[in-house]
Amino acid sequence: MKRAVLVGLLVAICGLALGIMAIVGWVVAVADSAPNIGQLSPRLPGQVSTVYAANGSVLGYIASDTLRTYVPQSELPGQLRQATVAIEDRRFYQHGGVDYEGILRAGVRDLLSGGGRIQGGSTLTMQLVGNVYLPNRIREHHNIRYKIIQAKLANELESKHSRAWILTQYLNDVPYGTVGGQTAIGVGAASRVFFDKPVWKLDLAQVALLAGLPQAPSEYNPFLYPKLARARRSEVLQAMVTSHYITRAEAKAANAAPLQVKSNPAFQTLHQPYVFNYVRQQLIKQLGYSVVHRGGLKIYTTINLADQAEARRAILAHMDEPGDPAAALVAIDPNNGHIVAMAQSTTYGIGTGETTFDYATQAERQTGSSFKPFVLMTMIHDYDGNPNTTYYDSHYLAPGWLPGYPDYSVHTAEESYQGVISVTKAMTVSDNTVFAQLGVDLGMKKVDVIAHEMGITSPLFGNPSEAIGGLKIGVSPLQMADAYATLANGGSHIAPTIINKVVYPNGNVSMLGSPKPKQVFTDGETYVADQVLQTVITAPDGTGTAANYGCPAAGKTGTTSNYTDAWFVGYTPILSTAVWVGYPNATTSMNDVNGLGPGFGGTLAAPIWHDFMEYASHGYCGDFSPPADPWQGVPFNGAHSVSRLPPASTNSGSASAKSYKNKTLYSQPPQQAPTSLPPAAGGNSTGGTGVFGGHGHGGG
Repeated sequence: MKRAVLVGLLVAICGLALGIMAIVGWVVAVADSAPNIGQLSPRLPGQVSTVYAANGSVLGYIASDTLRTYVPQSELPGQLRQATVAIEDRRFYQHGGVDYEGILRAGVRDLLSGGGRIQGGSTLTMQLVGNVYLPNRIREHHNIRYKIIQAKLANELESKHSRAWILTQYLNDVPYGTVGGQTAIGVGAASRVFFDKPVWKLDLAQVALLAGLPQAPSEYNPFLYPKLARARRSEVLQAMVTSHYITRAEAKAANAAPLQVKSNPAFQTLHQPYVFNYVRQQLIKQLGYSVVHRGGLKIYTTINLADQAEARRAILAHMDEPGDPAAALVAIDPNNGHIVAMAQSTTYGIGTGETTFDYATQAERQTGSSFKPFVLMTMIHDYDGNPNTTYYDSHYLAPGWLPGYPDYSVHTAEESYQGVISVTKAMTVSDNTVFAQLGVDLGMKKVDVIAHEMGITSPLFGNPSEAIGGLKIGVSPLQMADAYATLANGGSHIAPTIINKVVYPNGNVSMLGSPKPKQVFTDGETYVADQVLQTVITAPDGTGTAANYGCPAAGKTGTTSNYTDAWFVGYTPILSTAVWVGYPNATTSMNDVNGLGPGFGGTLAAPIWHDFMEYASHGYCGDFSPPADPWQGVPFNGAHSVSRLPPASTNSGSASAKSYKNKTLYSQPPQQAPTSLPPAAGGNSTGGTGVFGGHGHGGG
């Protein structure tokens, strides 16, 4: 009998040993099947990126559904670290990444409760592994296999990093709860979301509340469940007493304090939302979506908030009545391409009187006569054509005047004609018939090339109507301000930028605010254009006299057929600004806005430009500098040009005195052209049919 009992006992022991060996073998096999910690890249949630104006003030935050702001170890309060250790992993500084005693207690508790999932027992290091390193295919199943792999990786992480590093990473990567649809990851975002203050300014009661959230962020959300949050805070304070981090008196005082939670809308609030959205688009375009999504960036924009506010005021001073059309303004520093202001009359949002559509950058509108400077520069640059000594006959162009386009007719805005005039005079009074003929003579394909080199990015198709602003696809105020800036800086195109620099989380910096200039014209060529375009503002019969604010400036009005779009685009040596006015529905005419009559560019857009430029010039009142490379042109001899000189009284191009209110400035006009002439330009333009007839009004 004793022998039988002994044999049975030996068999049981062997069976148990074999069972234990099998279990150990399985555990080892599971651990061996897991990747090493060095093979896994941290899966860090995206951080919040901050967008700043040029003066350093915050415009807003770029964030997705996850909010995260990394806080370095030096800025983490000592009591926050203590509270987290006390409530989450009291033996954190004693175990080696895995608390086997804690796992055993949790395992027994789970077995007794009959649950199928392993709960509890995870150290801070194991939680960090689960949050940041474990692949999703493993994280999805909280079973024994998950726990084994988590423990293995935790031991490996402990062997590579200090406890201080692990605790810092944990505090920056654990979820603290969701508010307003956005989840706060890490204490930096949590402190802002729940208390509207940086983490280093939290008191003991606030620290204890935060430390208690990771266990059950939804259940302990103080905004939704204040009683449960208070009870959890009390548990944390008691755990800190047990761990000898604070005294009972300190815990009692903190326990008596109110929750002190304060909603922080900063992550949802955008200052200058149109600007902000454009900045985000440009970031993705230049840095890539993944970089922007990861976040943690500090984005310093070129927006001057004082100029931005003035742009808005200037617009609303003229377009703020019920039923008024929309308006947009873009201003660029021509010397570096920096966008200093970008404003519009509409309110950002969705609803009556609100829109998320950005007219400054997204609108594709007809330009009217504000396209004519591209024709002028083609004549000057490609043909050495002198606008003061090149003449055309101003007269109604009836259907059939241009072979190949039998329905194309052109008239002036007022349907009055001046006979033979110089190109300069035609620009001053915005004569459509002269520029329609000039564009055909030059070849509209060449004009399109010049327009694109100056900064227009919309497609152009070489249609004859483009010479007077009849475009198949319109352009935005940003494109126009950019293109005219090429004239303002003496002939170099500098791509516009709204981002000056980006600082990455690791401290590296990308300077995006210094685009490389591309020489398009000589300064002598642009100086001639400056002189011509100044007459639009200063000559008594100029269409843009309402833009004259008393200092040297050049520009051009633009009005489209049926008065659907009104423009004034102008510049000084320090600022290029485009103003557009029109109804969102591109077919709605501005027949009489606020009793001002037909919606000409000189009537609706030029006054806005005047008010803004008078402020934004900040006292600057300098003239365009004489060129280092003087340009001497010749009369352009096109198929439709007139070679004879007109009567002196009709040629405004030779005037050298320019009046600016109470001051008169003098400049030398281009020298008289020699008698030799260049060969005639090609005839008809080619391309699509475009929009013809009765449009491109001179913008008076």
